[in-house]
Amino acid sequence: MTRRCELTGKMAQSGNNVSHANNKTKRRFLPNLNMVSLTSEKLEKTFKFRVSAAALRTVDKKGGLDLFLIKADEKKLSTAALKIKKDLESLQNTPQ
Repeated sequence: MTRRCELTGKMAQSGNNVSHANNKTKRRFLPNLNMVSLTSEKLEKTFKFRVSAAALRTVDKKGGLDLFLIKADEKKLSTAALKIKKDLESLQNTPQ
């Protein structure tokens, strides 16, 4: 499993450790990923995601998982998050 945020698409980056003598060695910058359970209010279900801490703050700022997924770019979402987004859009388009 790749180290990738399922909501924002944030992945590991590469760079260099630079010593005082300016020696450079390769290193990786890993995202701060956590397994979290997020609840969809409209679907009335709980979903488990592997999410970065920054994405979790963004979900809170947007007002919850439903509002975040509706506004999210589909290219950055995982397949599970994409399926939930499609379910939300179909629920939103049906007349009540």
